[in-house]
Amino acid sequence: MLGPVILAASRSDRMRRLISAAPVTKQVVDRFIPGETVDDIVPIIAELTDKGLELTMDVVGEDITTPEQAAAARDAYLALIDHLKQLGLGERVEMSVKLSMFGQALDGGHELALANVRPVVEAAAAIGTTVTLDAEDHTTLDSMFAIHEELRKDFPQTGCVIQAYLFRTEADARRLAEAGSRVRLVKGAYKEPAEVAYQQKHEIDKAYVRVLRTLMEGEGYPMIGSHDPRLIAIGQELAHQAGRKLDEYEFQMLYGIRSDEHLRLAAEGHRMRVYTAYGTDWYGYFMRRLAEKPANLRFFLRSMVSKG
Repeated sequence: MLGPVILAASRSDRMRRLISAAPVTKQVVDRFIPGETVDDIVPIIAELTDKGLELTMDVVGEDITTPEQAAAARDAYLALIDHLKQLGLGERVEMSVKLSMFGQALDGGHELALANVRPVVEAAAAIGTTVTLDAEDHTTLDSMFAIHEELRKDFPQTGCVIQAYLFRTEADARRLAEAGSRVRLVKGAYKEPAEVAYQQKHEIDKAYVRVLRTLMEGEGYPMIGSHDPRLIAIGQELAHQAGRKLDEYEFQMLYGIRSDEHLRLAAEGHRMRVYTAYGTDWYGYFMRRLAEKPANLRFFLRSMVSKG
């Protein structure tokens, strides 16, 4: 399996230098990360919303080593929210944040991350939108869920992400499937040990369906994060079985992957949200996209050969 190898490479400074230096890399990265600045990304936001899509925006960059960098990450999201306010798109575009960007791994990181993310959540609420806390590796999740619970006291619309491949996720889903909750379910894109996570695709897929059923039968708002046609169809069927209307759940897919499917689902009346990342520190995000799907890796390797 190439996925774990690629995920290991995402942590390698040597691989970062090699891949970043490859002439073709920027062309391929642009497929998944369409800009480096807020000004770059504004036309993308306008284009996608004009097509009837909604977005969740991610400012990429997780390798935070100082409190100053964490504060800069906070300020980058605040600048994005200010642009969304000017565009009048607050209700169409939410934010996804990784707490590692806000200093979670630093000394006193739990309190630092909470202090940095709170003004982002407040600013998002002020323009009519919200924030979803992304899930990272399993060692960070207790802190993430605690911050999520704390933020929901004042901003109950704050969402979170759960990962189907982790053994703990079925219990997390039962706890989170309450009225007013917003939960994005993904398969998982970090290299996790066999002690805490399923390793085989068929096991992960089955876990995904079990967890999604729990969310659909609960009282919250499920967000189906998948490009898998079979899981998308199952998600539609589970929603139907649970008696959910089209505005009582949504699909989420990554920018640059299965764009025709984005439009098809939106045309059918589904809420379809495109996860759109931007920024200069793209390496970790890009490598996880390669690890998630063999077709992404093949696309990258073909591009390197054709441009080599």
